[in-house]
Amino acid sequence: MEQKKDVEKFLRDGKVIQIYPQGYSMYPLFVPGRDMVVIAPVKKIRVGEVYLYRRDESILVLHRLCKKTKDGLFFVGDNQSEVEGPLRVDQLRGQMVSVIRKGHRFSVKNPVYLLYSCIWLWLRPFRPAISGFIHRIKVIFRGRD
Repeated sequence: MEQKKDVEKFLRDGKVIQIYPQGYSMYPLFVPGRDMVVIAPVKKIRVGEVYLYRRDESILVLHRLCKKTKDGLFFVGDNQSEVEGPLRVDQLRGQMVSVIRKGHRFSVKNPVYLLYSCIWLWLRPFRPAISGFIHRIKVIFRGRD
C-alpha cells in the first residue's frame, strides 16, 4: 500500500520535493500529468516567484506572488485574473525552484522563464481575453483535422 507523504513536513525539515501540480490554475506554465515542479523551503519572498502555500483550514495551492504589501501577500494563478489575498507569510510552505517538463529541468533563473514570468504577470488584467482567443484558435485548428 502506498503511503501518502507529508510534503509540508519534508519542507519544514529543509528537504526539496518534486510534485505534479493538479488543476489548470497555473496553465500554460504547468499541464497536469505532464509537468512536475521542484519545491524547496522558502528562502526569500519576491514578487513574480511561485510559492506553495496553505489556505487557512484548507488545501495546498501553488500560485505566483503578484503583490507584497504591509497587509500581506497576494497570489494569482497563471490561468487566472482574480487575486487571492492577503495571505500571511506563515502560510507559505515552499517556493518553486524548477520545472521538469518531458524529462528536461528548467530553473526559475532561466532567462526565458524570467521573461515569461514578468510578461505574464503584467498581462494579468488581459488574461481572460487572451485565454478566449487561444481557445478559439485551438477550436479552429481542431476542426481542420
